[in-house]
Formats: sequence, C-alpha cells, structure tokens
Amino acid sequence: AGQGVVTAPMPGKVSRVLVADGDTVNEGDVMLVMEAMKMEHTIIAPFSGVVESINCRMDEIVKDGAVLVSLRPEDDDDESREAV
Repeated sequence: AGQGVVTAPMPGKVSRVLVADGDTVNEGDVMLVMEAMKMEHTIIAPFSGVVESINCRMDEIVKDGAVLVSLRPEDDDDESREAV
C-alpha cells in the first residue's frame, strides 16, 4: 500500500500535536489540532497505521498542503520486515 501523508487542509497554526513517532493510530484518531480563521480544526488519521514522522511542531505556522504527518499502513509492517 505504501506510505501515506497527512497534509494541512488550509494555512494555519498547529496548536496541539497528539501523536509521536512510532505511535500506532486507528482510522479516525485525532493526530493534531490546527487553528485557522479563529476556529480549531482536528486532523485525523485517514487509515490505521504507524506514525513514521511528524513534520510540524506546536505553534508552528504551516501552509496549505504542508505535510504534517507521514503514516505507514499497519498491514505493511510484516512486508517491510521481510523485504530487509
């Protein structure tokens, strides 16, 4: 399936980061919260998987489309070990 990236839906400020590298997330889990236009926007996991990297930090201003989190699908875990 390959790696997925979660991008900012709009320009704004990252107000909270709720996951860390290596965390397992389920589809729909809130990974971070952004503030834009005086409203909070929750950024959720599009599928179940493992957080490979977090590409933003709290209070950072991000642009529309910025990659916030890289996510590896959970079922890729066994395949990646066999390939090594």
